[in-house]
Amino acid sequence: TKLARFISASGSSFRCPTVLKKSVCGTAPASSASLISLPPASEFPSHPAGAAPGRFQGEAHPSLRSPGAAFSYHSRGPAALRSTAGGGGGSRRGPGGASAGAAPASSFFGGGRTRTGLLRSARTPRRPAGPAPRGRSTAGPHTRPSAAIAARDVTAPRRARVTSPPPGRAAGGREGSDVTAPAMAARRALHFVFKVGDRARTARFYRELLGMKVLRHEEFEEGCKASCNGPYDGKWSKTMVGYGPEDNHFVAELTYNYGIGEYRLGNDFLGITLVSSQAVSNAKKMGWPLKEVTTGVFETEAPGGYKFYLEDKEKLKQDPVLKVTLGVSDLQKSINYWSGLLGMKIYEKDEEKQRALLGYADNQCKLELKAVGGAVDHGTAFGRIAFSCAKEELPSIEALMKKENQKILTPLVSLDTPGKATVQVIILADPDGHEICFVGDEAFRDLSKVDPNGDKLLDDAMAADNSDKWFAAHKMKKVSA
Repeated sequence: TKLARFISASGSSFRCPTVLKKSVCGTAPASSASLISLPPASEFPSHPAGAAPGRFQGEAHPSLRSPGAAFSYHSRGPAALRSTAGGGGGSRRGPGGASAGAAPASSFFGGGRTRTGLLRSARTPRRPAGPAPRGRSTAGPHTRPSAAIAARDVTAPRRARVTSPPPGRAAGGREGSDVTAPAMAARRALHFVFKVGDRARTARFYRELLGMKVLRHEEFEEGCKASCNGPYDGKWSKTMVGYGPEDNHFVAELTYNYGIGEYRLGNDFLGITLVSSQAVSNAKKMGWPLKEVTTGVFETEAPGGYKFYLEDKEKLKQDPVLKVTLGVSDLQKSINYWSGLLGMKIYEKDEEKQRALLGYADNQCKLELKAVGGAVDHGTAFGRIAFSCAKEELPSIEALMKKENQKILTPLVSLDTPGKATVQVIILADPDGHEICFVGDEAFRDLSKVDPNGDKLLDDAMAADNSDKWFAAHKMKKVSA
């Protein structure tokens, strides 16, 4: 993937990526691009002194206001990744022979970073935890070290071996797994991560139709070093919504990249099933499209096309979210991974329908694997499912995946949140490339406490985000990933 520097002068043009093909192997093909023209520099007022950070001032699009390095874009070609420093002279020739002007970014942005949350090169090495270099702020849980360093090597990890398969091991699963049965019993399903392009409509769907609550909301100025918001470098937000506290409910993590308007769906995420007659009633009152797929079960879609299946029954006293369904190419191979390596119990297996239901406990949200009859396509909307485990189990999970030659997308890393707990996570990928996050349970329980101001923080952020109006006023569309 080729990365070229871009600084826009008055009336110049630039290319933004519109197609992202994620690779779990650490590389990605060059992204396609569509042409977007910036208005003259005079239409971008600088950030007024004393203005509230993170708020949209005048007509300057918020995704262009992250402080830091200069704007960059991806173009076709095999050349190596190039750095983009703010300002500077000269010009670079872009795709199709077009040259980008080199006027300092500060001339029309009032200084600071001008990137809009565009695709981060998948060739960039994953960065492990470590002290931030001088001159770099460590605020926020998703800041990344500026230096590209080799993946963290865990040596001599502690392992607890068993001599027989733990309960629920799949047929064909590996003997002597590096995880104990008690450790697996302590694991719990946490959330599924969705990328959303229309934050306002998405919030309405979860709050007014499904009846979920905003549990916490956070805004970030740059991408996450564990790629929580996908492979994007710019300003983004995270909103956790659910029917109850994250300690005992499976919730949704909604990630919003300010410069991205929509994502392409694949056949990897097949739906979430929950029990709520109130949600069915709400959908009918709101005129939201519903389709009865079986008696008492209705299919609907969240903004972006994510499918939800609503069982028209009284909401359960415990967590109403029953299962997450993911598409797989080879059911038995996937069962061997999720049960044989990750230690999930097999609750159901239907060879005829090519589906299986797995989980860590009877009272938790389950994972349903369903064969799609071919390769799994993750599109650009690919999500991530998260689980917690004891902190001391994380090195063992990492060591086991290395031993079994399985994919590790992000080696064990620490994420810091000012004023909150530091959590350790490791990001894996199953045989079909589904992203899986394991996080240390103790710190995560502290981090994920319900914030009573969550609703207000989300509403304030949406009120400050006038990006849709900005794009409409300039007869432009947000980038399609």
